Amino acid sequence: MLVTEPQSEQGAAVSLLILGAGWTSTFLLPLLRREGIEHAATTTNGRDGTIPFKFDPLSDDASAFAALPAARTVLITFPLEGEGAAARLVRGYAATHDGGDAAPPNYILFGATSIWTGADGWQDEGSPYDAGDARAAAEDELMRCAPGGAAAVLSLAGLYGGARQPRDWVRRVVRSKEGLRAKGALHVVHGEDVARAVLALHRAFTPRRRWILCDMHVYDWWDLVQDWAVQALGAGGAAAAASDEERARQDEMLAWVGELMAEEGVRALPRDASSVGRRLDGRAFWKHMGIWPTQGRMR
Repeated sequence: MLVTEPQSEQGAAVSLLILGAGWTSTFLLPLLRREGIEHAATTTNGRDGTIPFKFDPLSDDASAFAALPAARTVLITFPLEGEGAAARLVRGYAATHDGGDAAPPNYILFGATSIWTGADGWQDEGSPYDAGDARAAAEDELMRCAPGGAAAVLSLAGLYGGARQPRDWVRRVVRSKEGLRAKGALHVVHGEDVARAVLALHRAFTPRRRWILCDMHVYDWWDLVQDWAVQALGAGGAAAAASDEERARQDEMLAWVGELMAEEGVRALPRDASSVGRRLDGRAFWKHMGIWPTQGRMR
């Protein structure tokens, strides 16, 4: 029986349990249905037929876990931070599902690439990371306390896809010319490829492994800002509907990029990889799984 969001018999064992059916699940759930993977998902309010579940990282009360089905893999999509949260989650699930012949589940946690803080050069899974970072500490704890070390982390680059587009981030992250000067590399991964990565890791689990997940491109913020401004100022479509204020903003962005290129001695865009600071090497996960990103270059 295919379990979608668990509208069928509550408590029936599933292959994959998603704790926190948020944005990434808009890509993951359709993939699981297509592949015939029995699954269940939670949200805090039980919307769309999901299981209502809210994890309290400070509570040792395991009663909330009793509503969850047994699963071969438990995917944790919400961030865990600091010491104690991961251990409580593992204990709570085990306390309500430690019976019968079923083996303890494998845990997959969505992490963040921000734990690799090297200012320059290439960073990969073997590079030093900030172990004092709250998310890194929780990830490490999960890999320590999961039975048999059956936990892995997918460290996600910037998420995009569907209505979530990086060009819409510019107004928030670039507020001045000096702010743009400080912007170097951008790394992203499409929701479709995140879903494929989860399924691949579910099928070929790697205990005690932290993986960088990105689309294997290094984007230059200056190059992106210039290109998006040109598109916004072009003829037809959304450009024609842009307000005078928005057109002035895009003109300003174009000017900033040109001025910065002159001031910093940048002859052409995109800048050389060595000029944009930290770069993520995201090849390892895809190579290990024998699959590759399918969405191509972000535009």
